[in-house]
Amino acid sequence: MQYPFPNFRLDDQVAVVTGGGGGIGRAVAHTFAEAGAHVLVLDTNSSAAESVARELGARGQHVVVDVTNEDDVERVMSEIARQHGRINVLFNNAGINRRSTSLDLSVDDWNAVIAVNMTGMFLCARAAARHLKASGGGTIVNTASILGLSGGWYPNIAYQATKGAVVNMTRSWAVEWAPYHIRVNAVAPSIVRTAMTNGLTSQPELVAKFEALVPLARLGEPCDMTGPVLFLASAASAFVTGHILPVDGGMMAQ
Repeated sequence: MQYPFPNFRLDDQVAVVTGGGGGIGRAVAHTFAEAGAHVLVLDTNSSAAESVARELGARGQHVVVDVTNEDDVERVMSEIARQHGRINVLFNNAGINRRSTSLDLSVDDWNAVIAVNMTGMFLCARAAARHLKASGGGTIVNTASILGLSGGWYPNIAYQATKGAVVNMTRSWAVEWAPYHIRVNAVAPSIVRTAMTNGLTSQPELVAKFEALVPLARLGEPCDMTGPVLFLASAASAFVTGHILPVDGGMMAQ
C-alpha cells in the first residue's frame, strides 16, 4: 500500500534524537523509525538508550553522550556523520528540570539546568548544523515549552528561563542557517506525562488543577508530540522555519 502522505516520510534519512532514552524522545524515535529513518538514540543513560534502540530493531542505534560536554558532542556528531555519510535531522530534545521558587533555588541547580537545557541545546544544534550544511541542508526540531512563552503556573524559574532561550535560539538559527537550507523549528509542550513530570502527575489534586487550565481537559502524553515533531522534521513543513508550535491542548490560545 502506498503511504498516503509521502511528504511525512523520512526514508533513508539519518535522524539524531537527544534525550532519546525515554519520554518524548523515545516516542519520537519510534515515529522517526516508522517513517523510514535510521535513528541514533542519544542519552546519558546507556541502558535506557540501548533499550530504545533495541525496540527500533535494524533502524535503531544508541550512543551515550553528555550534551553539556563540547568535545563529547562534537565527537559523537562527527562519528555519526562519518559512519552514516550524513546527518539529516536533529531532534534536539535533551533536558532536565529543578523545580523551586526563585528564593530557594540554589546556584548549583540553576547552573545544572542552564548547562543541559541551554548550553547543551546550543552545542548539539551547532555540531549537527555543520554536518547538515555539508549535506546540503536538513532540519532541526528543538524542544521548547509553553513555559518559555508564558509566566507559568508554578515557580520554575530555571526551566522557564532556559525554555525561553530555546524559543529565541530557534528563531535566531532559523535566520542564520536558512542560506544553508537548514530549517529550525521548535515544539512547545505543556505538561506531558513523562518521568520528568512524575513529581507533578503523581498528585491527583495537582493534575486536576492543571487539567482545568487546558481547554482539551487533559495532560499531554508522549504520543501527542510525535505528529508535530514529524511534521516539522519532514518535507511536509518545507516552507516552515523559525516557528514555535505549542502542543498544549489549547492552553496558549486563552
